[in-house]
Amino acid sequence: MYTALTAKLLFPLHERLKHHTTVAVHREMERSQWWDAARLADWQLTRLRDLLQHAQAHVPYYRALFARIGFEPALLDSLSGLEQLPLLTKADIRAHLDALKADNAVGLARFNTGGSSGEPLIFFIGRERVSHDVAAKWRATRWWGVDIGDPEIVVWGSPIELGKQDRIKQWRDKLLRTRLLPAFEMSTRKLDDFVAEIRQVRPKMLFGYPSALAHIAHYADERGIAMNDLGIKVAFVTSEALYDYQRAQIEKTFGCPVANGYGGRDAGFIAHQCRAGGMHLTAEDIIIEIVDANGQVLPHGESGEVVVTHLATGDFPFIRYRTGDIGVLDDALCACGRGLPLLKAIEGRSTDFLVAQDGTVMHGLALIYVIRDLPGVRQFKIVQESLTHTRILLATDTVFDEANIGKIEAGIRQRLGEGVRVEIERVNEVAKEKSGKYRYVISHVVPQPGADTGRRNAA
Repeated sequence: MYTALTAKLLFPLHERLKHHTTVAVHREMERSQWWDAARLADWQLTRLRDLLQHAQAHVPYYRALFARIGFEPALLDSLSGLEQLPLLTKADIRAHLDALKADNAVGLARFNTGGSSGEPLIFFIGRERVSHDVAAKWRATRWWGVDIGDPEIVVWGSPIELGKQDRIKQWRDKLLRTRLLPAFEMSTRKLDDFVAEIRQVRPKMLFGYPSALAHIAHYADERGIAMNDLGIKVAFVTSEALYDYQRAQIEKTFGCPVANGYGGRDAGFIAHQCRAGGMHLTAEDIIIEIVDANGQVLPHGESGEVVVTHLATGDFPFIRYRTGDIGVLDDALCACGRGLPLLKAIEGRSTDFLVAQDGTVMHGLALIYVIRDLPGVRQFKIVQESLTHTRILLATDTVFDEANIGKIEAGIRQRLGEGVRVEIERVNEVAKEKSGKYRYVISHVVPQPGADTGRRNAA
């Protein structure tokens, strides 16, 4: 009954107070997920035309772009017409940050990416975009028999979540029965606390990085602590590639299925797995193109870079945005009966754990946040060669303040140990992996027994 009260009254009230349209959008999405492909495509075209016309009228960057290439949004008569527009890169956004803001935008909030491509990015999100992304996540949550208000454990590491533990957010989390566990540090003491808290809360769902949930699961197994008797219905994972061994570990230990998700703060809530196993695209809000190295659109079934057009980003448009991820679209329909198209495969997201000098195992994001928000940082890569030596490959532009070199070195030592030699290599470009994706954290250190749970990245 508490879950029903939360989902039907408390959460809608919360969203209304924030001037979000989440409830109405979710209501429509519950219906549109059953539309056939033709109806979804018609809806996408209508919304795409509206977005492009809005961008022409209110976004300086796109007003100038459309005039320069002779593009008229009102004449768009097919989704393939998007190919007339150039791809939007992170460099474009950094260079035209203010010009990408709509002149009638209200309530824009500053965000930044987690650096998973090695290229940190600052951008803005409006209320419409937030409402649509939250609604899409809400719908996907309900696919698994859980709802807003069910007890939830979130294992996360973003400073947006961890840095706003003020009274309002604390009360909101209590009302929604969400408990946040910081994923940065994975010491024995922290893992003991995490396992104990999960057992105490007895959540209906888990949410977090697959690497972190698998790490906790293996630790519990090593200690002989049962976690499959808590009534957990599903473990939602996102923000990293999900490997088979991680899925197997999480499912075995917690006694629940794993639901994979794909998206990001920049690109939005792109796809989520249903009970039948299909990775459904949020087609009402997002158009996905797969392109080759030259930016040419590839047919379904071929692997290439994922390009996103988010239809609810009028305040700060993401139109043909290059994610840097490698993916494959599917022509097949899911056995669940939903008409939402499928993402066949997604590659390229990888996060390693690092080991501090005292043996503490920590999430790679603990070091990423030392670097990613510094002005002038274009690309970076962190390589932990040994317990006493870590290399940072750093590509910067003219905005970069050389005084920040000392801040980076100090931040790394603060997390890994004061005895660590931090070597910063200035480079013009950080080389990609063979997959075409940047791997932004690599650790060559094997954690000692007792500190590690055996989780190593397979990327």
